[in-house]
Amino acid sequence: MSSAENTPTARTPDASVDLARAARCGFPEVVFGEGKTAEQIRDVFTAQRGAGQRGLATRVSDEARGLLAGQMPDAVVNDLARTVRFGEAKREIGFVPVLTAGTTDRPVAEEALETLRWMGVRTALIADVGVAGPHRLPERLPEVEGADAAVVVAGMEGALPSVVGGHLSCPVIAVPTSVGYGANFGGLAALLGMLNSCAANVVVVNIDGGFKGGYVAGLIATGANDRELDR
Repeated sequence: MSSAENTPTARTPDASVDLARAARCGFPEVVFGEGKTAEQIRDVFTAQRGAGQRGLATRVSDEARGLLAGQMPDAVVNDLARTVRFGEAKREIGFVPVLTAGTTDRPVAEEALETLRWMGVRTALIADVGVAGPHRLPERLPEVEGADAAVVVAGMEGALPSVVGGHLSCPVIAVPTSVGYGANFGGLAALLGMLNSCAANVVVVNIDGGFKGGYVAGLIATGANDRELDR
């Protein structure tokens, strides 16, 4: 029998839900909600709930979030992040703070925070510590002590991850945002600045990729702490 035939898949009218994702990759499939109706997302969630899995949908429209909140009493809706999730992790492990350069970066940061919460990783928001006020980050550094990884969200010139990377011994996942004036090119300037960081512990995900930044940092945290628990 082929590996494809061994893969449990739940079929909805519009999707083939990969219920083996958690066994293969550590966490269940995540729904990219942009362009999907509440019913389409709900059908995926129903399949995941039936398999005993937690669910997360990102980039969910205002209308779909409202409908899902009414249909799922245990749904956790974050309007700023545009996410919907259900199911609580049995325990929190690790620690991944999420830092923003400015308040306008908050929606992307919230997507990272919701992703980490869904993964069962302890997190905290350190907001508005960008390089325009260089005294602000050092004041907050005690709050990120012991982090397994950090997510740093910044637009404009994208300088904050390099500064954070120079203070921390853990991986720094840089998330460029589309925040900025014309020469920011919708986040491209921040992306290139982060890719050219001289801080050796900085790696970069896509523009406005709060989910990807949170997920990668969450994998680092859960992997590190699973190894500690196994000792």
